[in-house]
Amino acid sequence: MVHPYMRQSHHREKGTDTAEEISTKIEEMLDRLHAIVIGPGLGRDSLMQDTAKLIIEAAKKKGMPFVVDADGLFLVQNHPSVVQNYTHAILTPNKAEFERLCKTMKIEPSHGDETEVCSRLAKAFGGVTIIQKGSKDYISNGKHTMVCDLKGGLKRSGGQGDTLTGCLVTFLAWKKAYQDRLWKHDNSLSDSELIALSAFGASAMTRNCSRLAYEKKGRALQAFDLSLEVGQAFKNLFESEDPKL
Repeated sequence: MVHPYMRQSHHREKGTDTAEEISTKIEEMLDRLHAIVIGPGLGRDSLMQDTAKLIIEAAKKKGMPFVVDADGLFLVQNHPSVVQNYTHAILTPNKAEFERLCKTMKIEPSHGDETEVCSRLAKAFGGVTIIQKGSKDYISNGKHTMVCDLKGGLKRSGGQGDTLTGCLVTFLAWKKAYQDRLWKHDNSLSDSELIALSAFGASAMTRNCSRLAYEKKGRALQAFDLSLEVGQAFKNLFESEDPKL
């Protein structure tokens, strides 16, 4: 269901459609949501960025988990306080975005190996989770760091990070369902463990989707092709007993 509330500056009505007015409409929807993604398709228009900032603040007040990607990372780069110390936030930068975030937080990305630098950046943000995308995905909250190196495809198409954010926000919604005890379980997983599992699971899903899509499409692979493999990738990773998958 599309709700066309967001506005760029040149589309706003004169004297109306302020960031506060637009964000209020969206904030009213948050009680019906479990987790949100901020960034893909957002753009860097000042009104869009200001509105997103207010939505993040509203989500934080409700304790909602959220994923920040794409132009949402541009917002964090310019206003790091918007996610500072919020451990329910997950940032998903590629190499260039990761380096820009490091610069914002005064971290030299070439000082140390990838696991160390990712950990330092997560720690500098006060415990947010970072998924540094690349040939291997480095995942850290500043205390614990994991590496997801499952085999992916040989082509990376612009936009396939949307598969990661989509899988990730789904797992974060399941995290809330777990904590709300929507099914019987021993409730043994902590909040930080659930976030880490969501991050690793989404990384593994995306890499598996990439491999499956590349096997079919080769160099003609497009980002949308990954979406078609989500069902099979989930089955491979979480429902199959074949270790080769």
